[in-house]
Amino acid sequence: MASSAQSGGSSGGPTVPTVQRGIVKMVLSGCAIIVRGQPRGGPPPERQINLSNIRAGNLARRAAATQPDAKDTPDEPWAFPAREFLRKKLIGKEVCFTIENKTPQGREYGMIYLGKDTNGENIAESLVAEGLATRREGMRANNPEQNRLSECEEQAKAAKKGMWSEGNGSHTIRDLKYAIENPRHFVDSHHQKPVNAIIEHVRDGSVVRALLLPDYYLVTVMLSGIKCPTFRREADGSETPEPFAAEAKFFTESRLLQRDVQIILESCHNQNILGTILHPNGNITELLLKEGFARCVDWSIAVYTRGAEKLRAAERFAKERRLRIWRDYVAPTANLDQKDKQFVAKVMQVLNADAIVVKLNSGDYKTIHLSSIRPPRLEGENTQDKNKKLRPLYDIPYMFEAREFLRKKLIGKKVNVTVDYIRPASPATETVPAFSERTCATVTIGGINIAEALVSKGLATVIRYRQDDDQRSSHYDELLAAEARAIKNGKGLHSKKEVPIHRVADISGDTQKAKQFLPFLQRAGRSEAVVEYVFSGSRLKLYLPKETCLITFLLAGIECPRGARNLPGLVQEGEPFSEEAMLFTKELVLQREFPRIKNILTKEDRLPEERSASVPTIGGSHLVEVEVESMDKAGNFIGWLHIDGANLSVLLVEHALSKVHFTAERSSYYKSLLSAEEAAKQKREKVWAHYEEQPVEEVTPVLEEKERSASYKPVFVTEITDDLHFYVQDVETGTQLEKLMENMRNDITSHPPVEGSYAPRRGEFCIAKFEDGEWYRARIEKVESPAKVHVFYIDYGNVPQDEDARTDAVDSVVRDIQNTQCLLNVEHLSAGCPHVTLQFADSKGDVGLGLVKEGLVMVEVRKEKQFQKVITEYLNAQESAKSARLNLWRYGDFRADDADEFGYSR
Repeated sequence: MASSAQSGGSSGGPTVPTVQRGIVKMVLSGCAIIVRGQPRGGPPPERQINLSNIRAGNLARRAAATQPDAKDTPDEPWAFPAREFLRKKLIGKEVCFTIENKTPQGREYGMIYLGKDTNGENIAESLVAEGLATRREGMRANNPEQNRLSECEEQAKAAKKGMWSEGNGSHTIRDLKYAIENPRHFVDSHHQKPVNAIIEHVRDGSVVRALLLPDYYLVTVMLSGIKCPTFRREADGSETPEPFAAEAKFFTESRLLQRDVQIILESCHNQNILGTILHPNGNITELLLKEGFARCVDWSIAVYTRGAEKLRAAERFAKERRLRIWRDYVAPTANLDQKDKQFVAKVMQVLNADAIVVKLNSGDYKTIHLSSIRPPRLEGENTQDKNKKLRPLYDIPYMFEAREFLRKKLIGKKVNVTVDYIRPASPATETVPAFSERTCATVTIGGINIAEALVSKGLATVIRYRQDDDQRSSHYDELLAAEARAIKNGKGLHSKKEVPIHRVADISGDTQKAKQFLPFLQRAGRSEAVVEYVFSGSRLKLYLPKETCLITFLLAGIECPRGARNLPGLVQEGEPFSEEAMLFTKELVLQREFPRIKNILTKEDRLPEERSASVPTIGGSHLVEVEVESMDKAGNFIGWLHIDGANLSVLLVEHALSKVHFTAERSSYYKSLLSAEEAAKQKREKVWAHYEEQPVEEVTPVLEEKERSASYKPVFVTEITDDLHFYVQDVETGTQLEKLMENMRNDITSHPPVEGSYAPRRGEFCIAKFEDGEWYRARIEKVESPAKVHVFYIDYGNVPQDEDARTDAVDSVVRDIQNTQCLLNVEHLSAGCPHVTLQFADSKGDVGLGLVKEGLVMVEVRKEKQFQKVITEYLNAQESAKSARLNLWRYGDFRADDADEFGYSR
């Protein structure tokens, strides 16, 4: 242990005791100390030295717990002052000593000198001189040391020092209190003010036994917020140290044992006190962490009065340097580049109460989970009706409020992301579904930690971890404090009020419900909406707050590229630029907020310490509105969507991500769409990349109106649609088509197609077998599955369909002219389809006029002068049919009175 030195002397003379050195670790009593050597690679050796020739009083001892009949032994008079005299003089000091006697039991007696040699102060003589010890009875003064002890004792008696003073010394006996009746009250009574104390024992690096002054409470104090490696007690009573337990204990002992300190009593745990020990040289709690002897613990870090962040910073310092207990530490984000650990990104979507999708500066999208928080969830097994499909957003209490909080605060805004850890993928179990790898991070905006704000409003809870689990939020303590505030104030999930119920009608794909809602949505005009999901560039799922319903919404007036689809046994690839169109729509409208809010975080949303500070404004919100015009057979609503006043259909066309559909010509937005399409065509980008401008024929302007030109040519009617559009073949070129068909069928006969060799894709041209068993040229319209494909026969204009769906008017036309030769005259042109008159080839009778006379159709009035003669003839026929109450007119003129209310306008 300590270094030693041999005194010189002549050979054959008396043996001189060996002088040994050490550092005083502890004073056991007024006549016994423990000295230690210098540490070399671990805790140093120790030995107990008892002072020769003197005796001091015995200190108090507590009765052993294993002996119920035993009683506590109090201090002997002047025992504690003697111990204190030595403690203040020797603790931590270097001494030298000589061993004069050693008993068979191993107890060593000797002389102790303060300093490096025997010329220093003789401790035994000092004790006797102060009247704190006496010479042992029966000792004779037969050597110089004993003579000096005798002289010191006589001087103390004469001066009436210590035990030689008047009285029996009862005032030096402590009233030791080994237990506290009400620890919580005891702690609170000190109001976190420093209490003077002496550290009497160190159990391990973070647990000590302290004597609180001046009332002599002997209490166990656990350092708040940390835990050091401990000594595990085995069944045989022995103790096995955990790695670095002995080193941590020595670290604390060498700095605190029997030192005068101050303790801030912060809380209590059973009979143990949680506190912070303050020493003039520093804070042992933070020092243990910084040296890698301790780790932070969540259950007590919140009571640390000097701020949990200081402890986390000290622990982080040791982790980064891999000190002691962190020697094998690997940071959760060690494999990430700095640019991937901290970055700024734009929030594009809120997935649920703890996950968002952000757009990086590179243009990539990344899902971010908020670190260390758990969104609302269903509690118990029988809370959900098994026959009802669970809709987490609306059926889980406070899930909708949590999602809305994030959506309103974050969507479209730039946030700061600090990645805390990467949670690896986990396989599915019987009770837990599989999870893919998750990036967990702290997200802040305007200096506000979003997860902390969410927890403080009671819209999420904090995840509890194992003590050795380092994958947690870098602001975990703030999250715990926010949760404690939410619980105290009864916010959200912690409220005792009834949980909010959201009755949202989902009418997506429900044709019956959609028909009931359609008139209300049409009359509402522009309605506020939130885009919940984007299926493709022109197909969206909307939430209408006013109507509290979910609808599927199709953008009117455009033809947008279709995206990839997963069909049974087939993955249908998306059309070119379908992905770009979907991303464009997503970025523009997905989950955008409808109210115009300028300050994203109100004073109530901020954290307590930030409410007095000036938080910058974090941008406004987009206004999303929809106009519903009609619906399709599947119950999807069709109309226009506006984002801050701009028409989304026009924007898609303008950015060359859609084309104008012929149905737009009836809309008030038709001119805007055509103008946007023309501009996109000129740029020749995306869907117009291969556009070739058709040569424009020179047209000589006519100043005066011409008479109607009637130039009928023979045609063959091949197909009639439900809306009275029909397809014809030119009789003059019919022989060429028949020859083409004959060649094609001969080729098929000689080279029959192999079933399954062709994977159909929408928009491709192919050959298909019709109901008559013959092959015809066709275009693929829709792929439902490998066994069911919808085609359009390009030479005949027909599509296989259900004959029962036709109207009476169409049935009449089909009966009269389909598959017959007629005479056709083009009256005027419009986008997509020419408007014509048709005559029977034999009688020259007007087909349209016949339909009007039978009351099967209504006349569309045109104002051009050249059509007035025909229009007049048609109107007269219509009046005759009305008077006879034929078909459409069987209940009179339904266009009169309040017809506008029912959606009809002349």
